[in-house]
Amino acid sequence: MMPALHAGQKAQDPGDFADIGSPHITRRGKGMASGSEGGTPEHPGHEEEHEVVPGEDSDFEEPRKGRKRPAKGGGGAPSAKKAKTPGGKKGAGGRTPKPNGTATEEQAVTLFEVVKLGKSAMQSVVDEWIDSYKQDRDMALLDLIQFFIQCSGCKGVVTAEMLHNMEHSDIIRKMTEEFDEDSGDYPLIMTGPQYKRFKNNFCEFIAVLVRQCQYSIIYDQYMMDNVISLLTGLSHSQVRAFRHTSTLAAMKLMTALVNVALTLSVNLDNTQRQYESERQKAQGKRASERLEILMQKRADLQENQEEVEHMMNSIFKGVFVHRYRDSLPEIRAICMEEIGTWMRQYSDTFLADSYLKYVGWTLHDKVGEVRKMCISTLQALYCNKENAQKLELFTNRFKDRIVSMTLDKDMDVSVQAIKLVTMIMNDDILTSEDCENVYQLVYSSHRAVAQAAGEFLNKRLFQQDDSGKQLKTKRGKKRSPNTPLVRDLVQFFIESELHEHAAYLVDSLWETNEMLKDWECMTDLLLEEPGRGEEVLTDQQETALVEIMTCCIRQASEGIPPIGRASAKKVQTAREKKQIYDDKVKLTEHLIQTLPALLGKYAVDAEKVINLLCIPQYFDLDIYTTSRLEKHLDLLLKHMQDIVEKHAEQEVLEECSKSLMVLCSEDYPIHTKAMVSRGGLFDALVQKFKQSLETFFQEGDEADEDDIFSVTSAQKRLMEFYKCHDLSPFDLFEKFIFIIKAANDKNYIPQEILIRSIACAHMDVMWRFSRLDEHDPDKNDIRTINSCVKTFLEYCSQLVEGYVDPTIQEEAFMSIVDILVVFARQVAANPVMKNLIHHTDPVTEVRLTSLLGERVFVGPEEEHQATDDEEDEANKIEALHKRRNLLAGYCKLVVYNMVSIKTAADIFKHYMRYYNDYGDIIKTTLSKAREMDKVNTARTLNLALTQLFREVKGTQQPLDRTSQPFLSIKELARRFSLTFGLDPVKTRQAVAEIHKEGIVFAITPLDDPDDPEGPPPFLSFLEILAEFSPKVMKQDRKTILNYLESKLRPGMINKTDDPWLPLLTYRNSLLEGEHGSKVVGARGIRGHGKKGGKSPSEMAAKRKLSLEVDDTPHRGRGRRRSSTSRTRKQSLGINRRTSNQKPSRGRSVSKIAPPRTTSRRDWEFRDAENDSWMQTNEAFAGKTPNRPGQPLHTSTAVKRRRMDPEEGSEQSSERDESEQGSEREFEHTGKPALSQGSWAQVRHHDVARKGRANISYSTHGRRGRGKQMPIEPEPEEADDSGDDDDIADFDTSDMHIGQSSPVDMAQQIVNLPDNLFTSSPDIGDFSSGI
Repeated sequence: MMPALHAGQKAQDPGDFADIGSPHITRRGKGMASGSEGGTPEHPGHEEEHEVVPGEDSDFEEPRKGRKRPAKGGGGAPSAKKAKTPGGKKGAGGRTPKPNGTATEEQAVTLFEVVKLGKSAMQSVVDEWIDSYKQDRDMALLDLIQFFIQCSGCKGVVTAEMLHNMEHSDIIRKMTEEFDEDSGDYPLIMTGPQYKRFKNNFCEFIAVLVRQCQYSIIYDQYMMDNVISLLTGLSHSQVRAFRHTSTLAAMKLMTALVNVALTLSVNLDNTQRQYESERQKAQGKRASERLEILMQKRADLQENQEEVEHMMNSIFKGVFVHRYRDSLPEIRAICMEEIGTWMRQYSDTFLADSYLKYVGWTLHDKVGEVRKMCISTLQALYCNKENAQKLELFTNRFKDRIVSMTLDKDMDVSVQAIKLVTMIMNDDILTSEDCENVYQLVYSSHRAVAQAAGEFLNKRLFQQDDSGKQLKTKRGKKRSPNTPLVRDLVQFFIESELHEHAAYLVDSLWETNEMLKDWECMTDLLLEEPGRGEEVLTDQQETALVEIMTCCIRQASEGIPPIGRASAKKVQTAREKKQIYDDKVKLTEHLIQTLPALLGKYAVDAEKVINLLCIPQYFDLDIYTTSRLEKHLDLLLKHMQDIVEKHAEQEVLEECSKSLMVLCSEDYPIHTKAMVSRGGLFDALVQKFKQSLETFFQEGDEADEDDIFSVTSAQKRLMEFYKCHDLSPFDLFEKFIFIIKAANDKNYIPQEILIRSIACAHMDVMWRFSRLDEHDPDKNDIRTINSCVKTFLEYCSQLVEGYVDPTIQEEAFMSIVDILVVFARQVAANPVMKNLIHHTDPVTEVRLTSLLGERVFVGPEEEHQATDDEEDEANKIEALHKRRNLLAGYCKLVVYNMVSIKTAADIFKHYMRYYNDYGDIIKTTLSKAREMDKVNTARTLNLALTQLFREVKGTQQPLDRTSQPFLSIKELARRFSLTFGLDPVKTRQAVAEIHKEGIVFAITPLDDPDDPEGPPPFLSFLEILAEFSPKVMKQDRKTILNYLESKLRPGMINKTDDPWLPLLTYRNSLLEGEHGSKVVGARGIRGHGKKGGKSPSEMAAKRKLSLEVDDTPHRGRGRRRSSTSRTRKQSLGINRRTSNQKPSRGRSVSKIAPPRTTSRRDWEFRDAENDSWMQTNEAFAGKTPNRPGQPLHTSTAVKRRRMDPEEGSEQSSERDESEQGSEREFEHTGKPALSQGSWAQVRHHDVARKGRANISYSTHGRRGRGKQMPIEPEPEEADDSGDDDDIADFDTSDMHIGQSSPVDMAQQIVNLPDNLFTSSPDIGDFSSGI
């Protein structure tokens, strides 16, 4: 025992916990020297606290640079210096280690190198050291001390002179000076082959050293006293490497001493028992010499035990009580790990409340790894039932903390905490509230947490009764032993009130309890009548049991966790595959026979039928024939037909359609019989639909509700089966078109009938297209499809324009978009199908664009008026999804070049105002449009700005350039400018086109009818256009200025009145950065650079961007050289200057756009493409086959992307020229680039739209919507990406995509069209949308 620790103290004294309400409560006493036994026995370990001073470094280290060594006697450790070998004897075995620490033949004999290499057995290494210790203990101790110094990463050397003449504290101070702080690494944390096993070898060396010295050397009051004193001093060092290494060494030394103390305790007990046995003998038989020997042995053992306990007490008080709350989490974790080892191995001493409280306090540690280590320590204690009584007080004190840790933010800690709670589970300890907190974790999305909670739930609730009572059904059939457990599971699922998560509950218990695979038990509970003493299942319990059984069937058949809980893709092992196959065979053999009975019993209950109908999808259908069970197939098909006749619910019909599709698969022998049954079912459905439709139109306006219901119910059934089965041979397309035509003719058609008619006609066309032979299609079939597509597009286009019901308009809109995507020009990839290409006509384009303005870009007042009082938050989100769906559909047409890019101007102009709602869609559309055609996209951006400018101009007379609408347009122009990236060569022509179009717009007309002496009416647009000036190449700025001057009358350029300030601002923006020309004043350019230099017009003539305008008065003597070779040299020279040109504001390109590398996330987002808003509608997904290489023909509801509010903050100046979320960075962030099958991975959120961009382009009183969400500059132009092969199947012959060689790029610079600015701008057609 340890008298210094427990004198006058009772075991499990409640007073031990009187001061431990918080892990930070400590008590201070007088300081004590290392290894002393000061302090009070009641509160061991609180005599000296080593706390972090706020001014010190967080790791007890001083800053590595800029420090000065304090004066003698001053506080703090001296500054580090490079290692120097002092005079006198050499340390570490008489050999000075190399500074680089490499293992040479000379160094291989040092303890550090031997342990680091780990090639020798520790037993032999320690034996050699013991031999040297017996010969010269001073030198051996010196080697051992040097070993600990070197293991800390210090290159200093402790000499014999230092050891004899200096205290340990002085030696440590000296070593601190010799410590090399150039690198923060030290052996315990270093990586590489040399240090891979260093920690294990280091710990093993200490353990073997104490074990080999336990009989004599550790009691000589020399070796252990010096080692403990040194390690204690090092553990208080401010150098992290010293502190970490010495703490690990001290804790392992303590563990080794615990083993020695345990051995001494056993030997002492044995000696005491032998002594008592010998003393109780008769006087004549008693051996007095033996008694003396035993008494002397007992005294020696007691003395040794006291000595070992004194050592342990010194280490515990000198190291543990300070380091268990060290600033370094690794040190705290080491302390918790080792104290757990002491408690397990020497529980008589250490498994006491005075030691357990340190573990309890550390449960509150802020680092997860430390908390996890505490939990692991307690798990090892609680797994031994003999420790229960000693842990009782600790459990009562810290039980609440342990239970709360089941909800720890670190999932690994949460898992281990749940396992610990499972170990301590007791009716008297854990309350029902504690258990319920753990119960709910079975629904966690983290699978490891859920499975741990499942083990707790299983141990708590689902243990079989050992009473041996056998339950029977009413007809005498024995129940399964799992019957009571299944009943409890159903009741637990009902009471948990999370009825949509049965799959999560099943997955949590799947590997814990076999009752989930007891198919006979579940079906008997549903089919058999209860016997004596059994309760009848309620309807709610039956529904819950059917749902749980269906989830169990799916889990057994597929072996895949439910959606949302699956971890990284895991390849199933052969054993797992065999287990899945065996489970699938067992459930099929049983349920093939019982499923028809279940469908017959619950045929009228839609909620139960939905789950029962999906069960055949998980069958091994070969068993129908191999086990001769075809009669059960006939019963199943008959029940399915009856269910279709009885039910018109969408979910019931959908599951029936899916199961029938699986049964009719040609991969199984039963498909013939299933197809015969399906044919009869379809004949009946088609006949009923035709009759009801005929009756409906015969009645006309007098059709009653029964007639409408008859058509609606028949159409519901047809629509659900259309999704999985080809019904086009029944020639129903004409019927559906007839209904659509009647609606266009202003006849009353109920909304449900018209919507389903549009959807069914759409699917009919797609099924016809899927049946075509790719190699030799029938010409008649092609003509039929063309006719159907043309008719369908025509009537849907009419619905978009003229129908009053917005739901009908949206359905027709999406159908048009999907049909156009399928029958776009990529169909021509197969030459035999080129006749199937369809284009949009101008009328349809106008109608689609108009609908976007009416339905998507809704004003705040209109939206709030329509939703605030009538819809809740969920409905608002759903409405937003629909609007995003419409916008995404139209953007597909733009991206795939099926409509003119200029039509996207009506979309781009809303970019800032609706950034929160549609920002991701519009940005991706802009990026992909630029990949197709940079110049036309630039014109479209200019058109969007001019449209907004005209709107503001029309509402403000005169125009106020400081108003919010005007500033909003400037901000939009700035964001558009940032999307051009950092490479001006690639965007040169596009930027020039924007300036050309903008100049023409600003000065047309040149004279203001209302003010003949004033500026042009649209001159203020130049202030907006100035936002694009930073993107103009340096050699093009003069050219644009000359073009501007050529369009103005003489004298206009020199006006500086307030109405002419936009012209001055625009000219200054172009001259910014020009050599010798920085400010434009009233007389034009002030300063032309060097004396005798050429005029601006002569300099402009040298530019390679040709400007053949009438600037004869300004033309200088210089002429453009016509030599081809000279022109080529000049072009390459320009290219070199351009490539070295820094972006605006003088920022380095390398800081803004680092070289692009393929990261792990570049691959992750490709897996998310199946969920993108370019994919098929969820209802249609996987039902209608698509031809290879064709775009998906239906659309999906769009998941709204929740914008991070922090994105709205202005970025640092270092990133002003690089836009976060640009084409390149858009890929790095895991969002797939826009593709034919996938545009963007749009995140879904469940919060209503808030905080939209606070921008208004008019003065109609529209409220702002919060903080603007900025676009940050793109690091690189997207069209040079070799990764974006998303439109591989699309015919890109007319697109501007591809990379150029450096020579081609240089030629492109000098060979830009000569008429780029000289030709009169033909903006008649392009600006028709103004």
